Amino acid sequence: MKLVEYADRDMMMLDLADKIASELAMALDREDRAALAVPGGTTPGPVFDALSAVDLDWARVDVMLTDERWVPEDNPRSNTALLKKRLLTDKAAAARLIPLYGGTSAPEDCLDTLSEGIRGALPLSVVLLGMGEDMHTASLFPGADRLSDGLSPKAPALLPMRAPGADEPRVTLTAPVLNGAMSKHLLIMGEGKRAALASAIDAADAFDAPVKAVLTDMTVHWAA
Repeated sequence: MKLVEYADRDMMMLDLADKIASELAMALDREDRAALAVPGGTTPGPVFDALSAVDLDWARVDVMLTDERWVPEDNPRSNTALLKKRLLTDKAAAARLIPLYGGTSAPEDCLDTLSEGIRGALPLSVVLLGMGEDMHTASLFPGADRLSDGLSPKAPALLPMRAPGADEPRVTLTAPVLNGAMSKHLLIMGEGKRAALASAIDAADAFDAPVKAVLTDMTVHWAA
């Protein structure tokens, strides 16, 4: 794991967007398509704003979320809606979105269809992750009902996940998919997240600190 500390958050967001754009460009030089997985929430919004304006062959880029709440796009908690508003705009509007929400009452009802779309875009070229102070990443939460499945080396690409810390069912990319990315980045801010990262590194295993399962070969970007 490599830790990069920044003097301020704005500098971090711009630098991270530049790194991701460069890695996607390199992937497109080698392959017909590139795949980018990103988190939801408001934290990566400035990265998305900068990345969406980059001159890249976006028509050859597949974009997916690392996880999604099982809510429709008109719900204010929809990560898909945020992704369309902040990243899949401007030049990046040409990218292809790989959906993680299927409109059914429960994730299990369309998991096979969603999984097929994801498998067709793998391996990931670049993954950007976030982390909670509880040391979850994507929707791999401590105490989640299928955490052991999600951390298993034999995990499928996508799993439904329900956890005490999540207000609704989720779907999440699993540890082997995240670890299979050619480049991995973790974006965290504040002293609380820095302390959580230290705790995850020191944790005995990933069941109490799921982010630990993806820290190998990770570049962590942190600003106070």
